[in-house]
Amino acid sequence: MSSRTELLTIEKTLPAERLDSFLRSRFPAVSRGAIQRLIEEGHIRVNGRFIKATHTPRAGDQVEIHWPEARPATVQPEEIPLDILYEDEALLVLDKPAGLVVHPASGHERRTLVNALMHHCRGQLSGVGGVARPGIVHRLDKDTSGCMVVAKNDATHVALSTQFARRTVEKVYLAILCGEVARDEGEIRAAIARHPSHRKCMTVDEGCGREAHTSYRVLERLRGATLVEARLHTGRTHQIRVHFKYLGYPLVGDEVYGNRQNRRLEELTGYRAPRQMLHAWLLSFTHPRTGNRMDFNPAGRRIFWMRSPRCGRISRGALHSKAAPARRYRRWCTAGPPAVPHPSHNAGQSSPDLCLE
Repeated sequence: MSSRTELLTIEKTLPAERLDSFLRSRFPAVSRGAIQRLIEEGHIRVNGRFIKATHTPRAGDQVEIHWPEARPATVQPEEIPLDILYEDEALLVLDKPAGLVVHPASGHERRTLVNALMHHCRGQLSGVGGVARPGIVHRLDKDTSGCMVVAKNDATHVALSTQFARRTVEKVYLAILCGEVARDEGEIRAAIARHPSHRKCMTVDEGCGREAHTSYRVLERLRGATLVEARLHTGRTHQIRVHFKYLGYPLVGDEVYGNRQNRRLEELTGYRAPRQMLHAWLLSFTHPRTGNRMDFNPAGRRIFWMRSPRCGRISRGALHSKAAPARRYRRWCTAGPPAVPHPSHNAGQSSPDLCLE
């Protein structure tokens, strides 16, 4: 992307807003960190003057933004297998495995999804996200598996980011929660902000947080746990994990937001999940080039398994029983979640495993 300069005028004073946050809302394809770097390097000025990221936008301010030419990516290509669901000249959709970090960061400079994409796409990825995040339009946590879309050029990146910002992208997850959720379905509307003392964690904060909305429905009730479908209406960091912790039902396997409840579940069932039980099951968006709506749902693939230190892989039926099963189960889910919870299911019935990569 070649360098260019944009000018915009602040229409009204925003006393509770920072300049970097304001510009992030105006340019959703650009991360807040990238905007802060542009401010620090003097590429963004207000009324011709250098300012700080904390500057308060005031009515009449003239903001000049110089977008420098994208630098060549410094991330090294690495041959890492990818599960590609769809690919064309503009974008690709993949099924990210659990355990794979999306982009290089402190402690994870190599063996990331970006390293794999640099090899697979031979460097033909969008540069909007910066040299460390080529092609990355949205992210999944390291221990979350499932659908992701990647942009191969800047126009596609901007178009997809706009869809995410306008909330026209459909994002549906499967999650197993600690505890038996009381309601069959519900809405969680609770603002999310960075935790005041644990800076790597998020928390519900109605005073300082950003709007966050998650809806859910119960798919199956298990012994000491609940399988749910969670639909994201916003895209805050750790949103599903934080919202269900807020309800009192943190994710199975989530040691950050639900360590105490997971210990209790392990004592009850003997299960120890190898990672947080969260899978991006459905991703739907409009293709920027063709205008066609595209739905991606890797049904028939492995989703969850639950592991017992005594019995290895444990079937879903075991979650309904009062004792751990004596044999090992090795069957996989062969379809998506059921349309409605099955009220007649009991420990005596055969059922597929809940599998987790």
